[in-house]
Amino acid sequence: MTSSVRNRVPAPALFVVGGLSMYVGAALAVGLFTRLSPSAVAMLRMIGAAAVLLAWRRPGLGAWRGPRFRQAVALGLATALMNVTFYEAIARLPLGTAVAIEFCGPVAVAAVASRGARDLGAVVLAAAGVLLIADVRWSGGPAGVLWALGAAALWATYILLSKRVARSGNGLDDLAVGFTVAAVAFSPLLLLGGPEGPGALLDPVVLGLGLGVGVLASVVPYVLDQVVLRRLGRARFAVLLALLPATATVVGLVGLGQIPGFQEALGIAAVILAVALRSREGDEPAAVGGG
Repeated sequence: MTSSVRNRVPAPALFVVGGLSMYVGAALAVGLFTRLSPSAVAMLRMIGAAAVLLAWRRPGLGAWRGPRFRQAVALGLATALMNVTFYEAIARLPLGTAVAIEFCGPVAVAAVASRGARDLGAVVLAAAGVLLIADVRWSGGPAGVLWALGAAALWATYILLSKRVARSGNGLDDLAVGFTVAAVAFSPLLLLGGPEGPGALLDPVVLGLGLGVGVLASVVPYVLDQVVLRRLGRARFAVLLALLPATATVVGLVGLGQIPGFQEALGIAAVILAVALRSREGDEPAAVGGG
């Protein structure tokens, strides 16, 4: 996709594409939970994403040193930990509960960066819509809640660090570097016990699924995040993240015949209204070059 085409595609449309890819990747990850621990699946996802990004971008020496390298590593480590904590959360909590708790992160970013009553209203609508879609059920042990809160904090960190990387004009190369370092640093998590133990990693099917999860759940959505973050302020980006659970509901309707009830439909409407209500104040012109 050329830069001129990217800049003409509305940011919400890019989010929907990224969300669709993310949820297909999540479906693949669910299959891997029967063979590996949640943390091992998260790291297999990171390794697959790093391998694809390295082969695609081939970042030069400048990306591996100095402040730029440190910033890329911080983003990579935060992303890896975000994936690990979320997978550990959904292993202990209903998915809807984990999603609702995790969304506290972007809501906090949007609230802090909001500039007026209209923006705060958009944040409240987005949060309410996600809670309605998720159909939050406060069940499960405290460990799951703590994992989900950790994922929320790391999601907020991811937004802040991603914005800095996107502004540098070398976002995709830095993603490749950061993901590679994180994959190496946390690779011991692959050895954590699961239903079949580390031996499952010798199965080509498991490795192929891990690569697929990495591409669909990490490469595609995170690359699109970089495109969007070069055009939007952090607060509006955080509000747009509310489109992800709405996208998941639509995927369930179209692909699985899961008809949303009144509460879910109300939540989708609230999210759409929040995205439309959020002002464009603080948005930035599309960056040129790099990425």
